[in-house]
Amino acid sequence: MTDLPPGALVVDELLEASVVGSFSKVGPLLRRRTAAWRPYDRMDGKFVVVTGATSGLGLTTAAELARLGARVRLVGRSASKLDDALYRIGRDVPGAEVTGSRADLSDLTDVRRLADDLLQDGLHLDVLVHNAGALSRSYTASPSGIEVTCAVQLVAPHLLTELLTPVLGGTSPSRVLWVSSGGMYTQRFDLSTLDPGPADYDGTVTYARVKRAQIVLSGEWARRLEPAGVVVHAMHPGWADTPGIATGLPGFSRVMRPLLRSPEEGADSIVWLASAPEALTTTDGFWCDRRRRSEHKVPWTRLPPAAAAGAGAALFDWCEARVRAG
Repeated sequence: MTDLPPGALVVDELLEASVVGSFSKVGPLLRRRTAAWRPYDRMDGKFVVVTGATSGLGLTTAAELARLGARVRLVGRSASKLDDALYRIGRDVPGAEVTGSRADLSDLTDVRRLADDLLQDGLHLDVLVHNAGALSRSYTASPSGIEVTCAVQLVAPHLLTELLTPVLGGTSPSRVLWVSSGGMYTQRFDLSTLDPGPADYDGTVTYARVKRAQIVLSGEWARRLEPAGVVVHAMHPGWADTPGIATGLPGFSRVMRPLLRSPEEGADSIVWLASAPEALTTTDGFWCDRRRRSEHKVPWTRLPPAAAAGAGAALFDWCEARVRAG
């Protein structure tokens, strides 16, 4: 919902200003009531691909989209976890049309194979959800030599979007959705910091920098895909109680557990952006709880206007160079 009644707007903006109120489970609890969120729209016959779909927000998103009638392809790194996710959705969503593809998105060869498999299916792709990712505690390089957080959450989705462009858009509008993180609010976009080395590696900072870069890259893809009838949006789920949070930020997860959103609350904006007609009327949005949000909360994360204007194209070329090398 983009246009809110005056009372709901006041509540929404107070929550957003507080940060904790917005990011915690308080946000969806109050916004759902004051803004009168309506049920999701049906997605019968739509084809959706969700990466990182074997747990957390990805699994929740895939299950909800299947419940809405979509044909859903789950992408996961582990074959056993993929099988378990398919079983759980089949058990919980009678009649669900779900299939799986095993792919390690840190390996660009796997990304290309995944795209080839999807293209061979010959299906129009209605929604592509870039959700895969995790916060690494220690430095790890991908098979292409890229730091794994950057590889999985930036370079791989860039390549997958590029390879699947032939089945996006056309006569039926399509959507590409990037699942970012509120942690990106702590970082300013800086191309030189995206692929760090092992010396003084900080997994939390690297994750936040990559999540900031996702917003920049999402905007560039929105510009490039708009003529083809593809809308591109990014979102952040707030603080959701997922395995990724528990593993990547165990202290934060333990202290904040009473305030953490459920996976369903965290995934709500992904499902809404994938299904709502309103999401097709615009592109290049950054969303949380069904409303566009500012990409900055503090002034020092903003780039100077001249640098901001060229940031998307520079990042696009940076990703292209790594794709060619890998």
